[in-house]
Amino acid sequence: MDLQLEGKVVFVTGGSKGIGKAIAKAFKEEGAKVAIAARTKQDLEKASIELDLDAHYEGDLSVSEDRENIFRQLINDFGTVDIVINNVGGSNGSTTVETDLSLFESAMNLNYFSAVHFSKLAVPIMKNQGQGVIINISSIFGRESGGKPTYNSAKAAMISFTKSLADEVIKEGIRVNGVAPGSILHSTGNWQKRLEANPTQINDFVEKEIPSGRFGTVEEVANVVLFLASEKASWVVGATLNVDGGQSKSNF
Repeated sequence: MDLQLEGKVVFVTGGSKGIGKAIAKAFKEEGAKVAIAARTKQDLEKASIELDLDAHYEGDLSVSEDRENIFRQLINDFGTVDIVINNVGGSNGSTTVETDLSLFESAMNLNYFSAVHFSKLAVPIMKNQGQGVIINISSIFGRESGGKPTYNSAKAAMISFTKSLADEVIKEGIRVNGVAPGSILHSTGNWQKRLEANPTQINDFVEKEIPSGRFGTVEEVANVVLFLASEKASWVVGATLNVDGGQSKSNF
């Protein structure tokens, strides 16, 4: 199926590993021009070479100045941006009572404010060209308790932001949607570490909590992102789609 993504300029945050790397790979295979941003130089360079990407940018995406510098470089290099994938994220802390407030603030800066900021930077350019796509990678735990409270809160905010921004900019030809993965297994992720540390416990978790009976893959998330970025999803606006093998307990 031709998704008509060839030549599109795609920017993926947190694109050096895991879900972000799979998304970058999928777009590149569709003939898009792909740039990624992340914090670790070594991982960026490795992913860029492996996937034959068009650009990569190093910076702390939880810091507004770094985000502005990276986006400025992106526009200098490509002249525009057609698709922004706000994927960067992370988890910290423990229970709400035992987690310092500063960790909640850090989680919001990385998971939520990075998405808001990059979206605000991209929207004027997309408005000027009369089209664009923004996709926010959240989590099923943005709709229900399951992850750490810092992470849940930030991803819940992202889901709400996705809908509000989508309604605001669709008349300008800009579609905003989201993807909410469930438990995804990949070599650099927390689930892989947990599986190696206690395979019995994690296999029991999969059996009890994931109706499909297995972890999801990064490619399965990337495939949904490709669909949402394409004109095949032209009537999907403000949605955040679960990609979770039935894991979520919510019915919306």
